[in-house]
Amino acid sequence: MRRKIIAGNWKMNKDLKESTSLVQEIIQKNKSFNCEVYVAPAFPFLNEVSLFSSSSQIKVIAQNVSNKSSGALTGEVSIDMLKSINIESVIIGHSERRKLFGEDDITLKMKLENCFKNNMEVFFCIGETLDMREKGIQNDVIENQLKNTLFDLNNVNLEKLVIAYEPVWAIGTGVNANSDQVQEIHCHIRNLLNLRYGKESSDLIPIIYGGSLKPDNSSNIFNCSDVDGGLVGGASLNSQTFVDIINSI
Repeated sequence: MRRKIIAGNWKMNKDLKESTSLVQEIIQKNKSFNCEVYVAPAFPFLNEVSLFSSSSQIKVIAQNVSNKSSGALTGEVSIDMLKSINIESVIIGHSERRKLFGEDDITLKMKLENCFKNNMEVFFCIGETLDMREKGIQNDVIENQLKNTLFDLNNVNLEKLVIAYEPVWAIGTGVNANSDQVQEIHCHIRNLLNLRYGKESSDLIPIIYGGSLKPDNSSNIFNCSDVDGGLVGGASLNSQTFVDIINSI
């Protein structure tokens, strides 16, 4: 049976006090979750949030990591740095990293390779823009994003892999993908994974959805057969909203 996962990506929001307060509120509102729960605070607060959540079910995940192990790379953070504060999971390839910071397939492939080599759990984000969907090429885009990165690696630890499908056109726009659209793409991703890794192995890889998830749409989306959870953005910044989404899976 595939893992069920809800991850909250806080992006560049919340200072130290707000971050620790938020994770405490989430814990207080629900002492026992029916799925795996992650939160991704900003880099400066990873350790503090991790300490606050250590006695709970909540795991802490980093929003990004360098493709290099060390060096003269001002502002970058390495896997070893994350592991030194017991962070074992990271988001790779978020649409904002691709669009705003120019992370291309070559860079993402290097990051993936570095993570798997160092036994790091990866939430790998893929997804199409509105222009791509309007042209009807979303399936080709998804396939190419996987072929140029993940599928081009020989040593992938599938037990450390989570795929996050995020339609870029439904992130922070107020436009939501309906459950049929979500299931169609998740099924396509599942078929691509089956072709690359074999059905038995790939059927165990969680595919989660990220695109303006809210309590009023999460239940329908989570009921899709190939959706195994969600990568939640803005809605994860409010403890009650986030817990409501968690409880809807």
